[in-house]
Amino acid sequence: MSRLVWEQDFVKNGGDLSLWNIRTGNDLLDLNDKPVYPGWGNNEQQFYTGRADNLYFNEYGLNLRACREKIVQDGRSFGYTSARLDTRNHFSFCYGKLVVRAKLPVGQGLWPAIWLMPQDYAYGPWPASGELDILEARGRLPREIAGTLHYGKDLDSKVVEEFTHELADGTINQFRDYGLEWSADSIRWLVDGHCFAERRLEPGMPFDQPFYLILNLALGGWYDNNVAVDEESLPGVMTVAGIWLYE
Repeated sequence: MSRLVWEQDFVKNGGDLSLWNIRTGNDLLDLNDKPVYPGWGNNEQQFYTGRADNLYFNEYGLNLRACREKIVQDGRSFGYTSARLDTRNHFSFCYGKLVVRAKLPVGQGLWPAIWLMPQDYAYGPWPASGELDILEARGRLPREIAGTLHYGKDLDSKVVEEFTHELADGTINQFRDYGLEWSADSIRWLVDGHCFAERRLEPGMPFDQPFYLILNLALGGWYDNNVAVDEESLPGVMTVAGIWLYE
């Protein structure tokens, strides 16, 4: 997997988001962009915007910024804003090595994520067509990262396989290369070139279709048991320097 087939160099090439959808609001949407569940299906507390306070470029790359800010929308009140974007209908892939160079924020209640969802939902609605999380972090645990698979024929038989890893030195608040090596046989998770988990793929698992990429910075939510957000750690910034796909 040495041939570069897709690149988003946010440091060298600046602010081109032509292949990205900037998501707004607090609702998980269906495939027709209609609201389905509040809190993005995870009891998340933030309201996403595309404003420069929450999504901007600087010399370090693309920044997703979580702020303490009150927003009232359709009678609902939110105490935080942040950013989320994805490549649905613009870019998706099946198999290859994806590397995302990112620096993540530290602080209780912060939940940065780099993940993949199915472009076509060939096997049916979530979780039947799968979800592939390259990187998730709990901001209160700055030396721990995780990669996760979600799948199963329906919600009642949902399977969640999470692989956690403690960084040997430093924290998530440093630029690191988060990698995914995905083939027909296996999925491997890497950080700074080190493989910390591998899952052999079995017949019936839905990871043989194109998936698109999502970047987001959430606050609160079920991933860290709905812990309170440490507002002293805000604003928190997730910076993505670049993304490279090899095959």
